[in-house]
Amino acid sequence: MPAYARFLLGILAALLLGGCAGVTVEEERESEYFYKMGISYLNEGNIQMAYVQLQKALQINPDSREVLNSLGLVYLQLEDFGSAEKLFLKAISKDHLFSDAWNNLGVTYMRKRQWSKAVEALRSALANPLYQTPGKAFYNLGTSFYRLGQYVQAADALKDAIKRAPASHLAYYRLALVYNRMGRYGDAAAVMVQAIEMDTVYRGDRKKFADDIRQSLLTTKGEDEADARNYLEILQY
Repeated sequence: MPAYARFLLGILAALLLGGCAGVTVEEERESEYFYKMGISYLNEGNIQMAYVQLQKALQINPDSREVLNSLGLVYLQLEDFGSAEKLFLKAISKDHLFSDAWNNLGVTYMRKRQWSKAVEALRSALANPLYQTPGKAFYNLGTSFYRLGQYVQAADALKDAIKRAPASHLAYYRLALVYNRMGRYGDAAAVMVQAIEMDTVYRGDRKKFADDIRQSLLTTKGEDEADARNYLEILQY
């Protein structure tokens, strides 16, 4: 066999072997099973069992972006923000357009009160035009801008959240706070009324909402306390 032919066959063999590297189909199915079990436990709030099942999935398929992202959510629930951040970043390294992981990374930074880093991550989530649930990322982006005192940007992001998820009463509540900080008191009051009407806990009962906010003031501090007092202020308009 000519030398160049042996050379070409060597390349072909290397490509074929390279394509076969990683988990087998059977292993992938087994990892998927543990992954789905982990998600089920996570949705039920059984954090420990979710952790166990997702770790099993990760051991079989350590390159799965979905498993890495979901295990990050477990650590986020456990308030182990450092581990959550590392897992979300690793998931993103597998797919830079993985918007769910970018959003979750943004939430991690929000929990760490690193608002500027949250904005950067959430913008990356929204950079993907195929992102199927951008409403939550726009809400988180609006909240981050609000905490930074950038109220115009916060209002724009929250209005985008409402456009994409019109039933999101949380976005209306946050937008009311933003308008209040902007001095748009009439708009704040109008949006607050919408939020309370949409919220299935209150169904328009402003008195019950106000009572619950006053009760929350017994335990809340810092920015959450300021938000609660702003809610009560808006109800007076």
